[in-house]
Amino acid sequence: MLASFLVVLPVFGLIGLGYFARWSKLLRETTGEGLSDFVFVLAVPCLLFRTLAKADIPVTQPWGYWIAYFAGLAVVWALAMLIASRFFARKGPELVVSGFAAAQSNTVFVGVPMILKAYGDAGAVPLGLLLAIHLPVTMTVATLLAEGRSASIPQLIKRLFTHPIIIGILLGSAVRPFVAQIPEPAWTLVDLLAGAAVPCALISLGIAMRRYGLESGLALPTMLSGLKLGLHPLLVYWLATKVFDMPAHWSGVAVLFAACPCGINAYLFAERYRQGIADASSAITLSTLLSLFTTAAWLAFLGVG
Repeated sequence: MLASFLVVLPVFGLIGLGYFARWSKLLRETTGEGLSDFVFVLAVPCLLFRTLAKADIPVTQPWGYWIAYFAGLAVVWALAMLIASRFFARKGPELVVSGFAAAQSNTVFVGVPMILKAYGDAGAVPLGLLLAIHLPVTMTVATLLAEGRSASIPQLIKRLFTHPIIIGILLGSAVRPFVAQIPEPAWTLVDLLAGAAVPCALISLGIAMRRYGLESGLALPTMLSGLKLGLHPLLVYWLATKVFDMPAHWSGVAVLFAACPCGINAYLFAERYRQGIADASSAITLSTLLSLFTTAAWLAFLGVG
């Protein structure tokens, strides 16, 4: 357990450093906003571009892997919306934010550094495959649920395909046949930007946690955190190991992906609709704090780290 805790400690240490730097006023609020922009617009797209361009992606699609992860996600999303509606009187986009927060993992800020640290290069392919469709699927579902029949499909497609992370994924996939022809100076530039993704992302998250805290109380964020950190990885583990057959590092990546705290995209989604902002930010803060221990437990259980 100690070894697993040490795997995730540097990840959460950087989050804590960002929190402390903002609390002590060593960094300004605008620093966090600038870091977040840099991470989403440049650093993470370069990281995904490099991962997908060089990864050894299997020829046949791993359908069991997809089903194991997204079936767990669907169950958690539906339960979160049901509970938020019946016990917390959430409705409309607020209700969608609750489901989104409980189901969408913080892949960029926590998942990527934790999984790559735990599995190394062996985890790059299954991680890249999930990253490639995780955001498009969750953002599409959330937008359709929030806007209902008024959702504009062309506008939705435009939002997805102009998202910097999606662009990085698409470009990384497109250059795979020509990866050997890309000159070394270009890879050096990509490597420098990609290498900055993890520390900048984690420090940015720490600054954001200091800003938003637990504005909506503990009841709803606790429920959302329990579904995200408890039920989601349990469902994925059962499906990935008992129902479907896949290599241990594939099932492990899926479980750790599911065990990540609530994703910051839930907050960004809430900001877009100006509803459920406090719910999203509180769930992100609480689940991130709790995930320091839950992810260490999963790492120990899976035998990595």
